[in-house]
Amino acid sequence: MTDPGLTRDAFLGGRVMAWQPRAGFRSGVDAVLLAAGCEAAPGDRVLDLGCGVGVAVLCLAARVPGIVAAGLEVQADYAALARRNATDAGVALEVHQGSVTDLPLPLRAASFDHVLTNPPYFAADAPRAADAGRGVARGETVALPDWVRAGARRLAPGGWLTVIQRAERLPDVLAAMGAAGLGSLGARPLAPRQGRASRLVLVRGRKGGRAAFRLLAPLVLHDGDRHPGDRDHYMRDAQAILRDGAALPWTD
Repeated sequence: MTDPGLTRDAFLGGRVMAWQPRAGFRSGVDAVLLAAGCEAAPGDRVLDLGCGVGVAVLCLAARVPGIVAAGLEVQADYAALARRNATDAGVALEVHQGSVTDLPLPLRAASFDHVLTNPPYFAADAPRAADAGRGVARGETVALPDWVRAGARRLAPGGWLTVIQRAERLPDVLAAMGAAGLGSLGARPLAPRQGRASRLVLVRGRKGGRAAFRLLAPLVLHDGDRHPGDRDHYMRDAQAILRDGAALPWTD
């Protein structure tokens, strides 16, 4: 990809800058919310499965300096951009190219305190985007349970897998986590506006966890009942996450 085919976009109020394809799959608030839901601490080992251009893990590194970060991305152009973005940000992100069903040897030999992932939202039989990069990122070529299983296998005992997915697939995520041996499951719906159905959900599970499932209150993203024009209109808590880099807590 050459620079005319790219844009350089700001996240966390400009604390993270990322080169992305002008046409194709582009990271947005989903990646920032995924990073906010990962409760990593300095020194923790973190793996982003399907890292794209690296936005989620770079947002996490901006909030939690000192994490030891790795990423996996199947598309070579996106993996190259993730490396470029990490270099520009001064973050030591080790990006591997490969599939979640056939991890590169360095990842198969490693374990992590946290794995975060944004698996494709749409099932394999859904209509595909015309752009190949967007099609791979948004449409399944690997089934959702395989994503969850791959993440769970890379966790150290007591480690957390954090997933963002479409709300209607919450039962699938929970079932896959249970089958992969994760417990202490929790879900945080993400609602576009007050009184609207949640479109996305953050889900996490712990390797060896035994606590009961918790369904938390939704995070409401936007204020008011309609878009007021070309300006931010996030709720205060959403603004703190998306612009100021705050964490999204797993307690109400």
